[in-house]
Amino acid sequence: MPGPSFLSRRPSPPLLLLLSLWPVWAHAAAAATPAATPGPPDCPGACACAPGGRANCSGRALSAVPAGLSRRVRALLLDHNRVRALPPRAFAGSDALRQLDLRENGLRWLHARAFWGLGALRQLDLSANQLEALAPGTFAPLRALRALSLARNRLALLAPAALGALPLLQALSVQDNELSELAPSLLAGLPALRALQLRGNPWACGCALRPLCAWLRRHPQPAPEAETVVCVSPGRPALSPLTALSDAAFSRCARPLAPWDLAVIYALGPVSFLTSLATCLALGSVLTACRARRRRRAAASRPRRPPPSSNSDAGRASPADPGSPAAAARA
Repeated sequence: MPGPSFLSRRPSPPLLLLLSLWPVWAHAAAAATPAATPGPPDCPGACACAPGGRANCSGRALSAVPAGLSRRVRALLLDHNRVRALPPRAFAGSDALRQLDLRENGLRWLHARAFWGLGALRQLDLSANQLEALAPGTFAPLRALRALSLARNRLALLAPAALGALPLLQALSVQDNELSELAPSLLAGLPALRALQLRGNPWACGCALRPLCAWLRRHPQPAPEAETVVCVSPGRPALSPLTALSDAAFSRCARPLAPWDLAVIYALGPVSFLTSLATCLALGSVLTACRARRRRRAAASRPRRPPPSSNSDAGRASPADPGSPAAAARA
């Protein structure tokens, strides 16, 4: 006869005690274990993250800057997407960002405060977009910027107010745009600039290129870049390299005024205005006095008529008056 099986055996009292206390121990252990809280995200969920704070969002058909940016992101790759416009503070929360790639997004509009908060940014690539104009102060917050690419856009004007003062900018690319000249004060606000890519623009050989040509002579560019930067003279089909235009080629152009000349102009302008105003007031006063004197002389030269006497008028009686003495004598 087979012995009793294990399931048919009755558990011992110690085992029953342990089994009865098991739910209490499990609940206590679960309560003692702290719940895991998710930490701050290292990069947006739509991007692939890599060690070192690199967020790769390239080619993901994004129509806007992804949300969830944090201070841990150092490099943000948003190239080959569909970001058509950048609103104010488009990269809020990523104030430690150092590299930003926005190539080939079809960008058409940048708000003047789009890059606010990116004071640590060093590299910005906006090439291969459809930008036609830049609002004043667009890049003013990027005081730490070292490299800026605006190549292959539709810019016909690059105003100095758009770039602002970028004291650390070393490389600027504006090639393949529609620029015909650069404002003289634009290069003056970039003291650290060493590399400037200009080819592929319809530069006009005029007096406006004089500061640019002077800058190129002071900062020689590599041979391929220098040879392909040419300008077109009005009425001449031939192309002239910008580096071949010496200062003598602009001899007919009016030289900019020196600081002393500007100071003299600014000082003499108000003085001459006040002098002219005082002269006009003095002449007006003299003319008024002369006219008043003539009137007094004319009034004095006229003969004075004696005033009518009241007694003679009273003694005279009108013959037509029936109550007068003359009328009574006639009667």
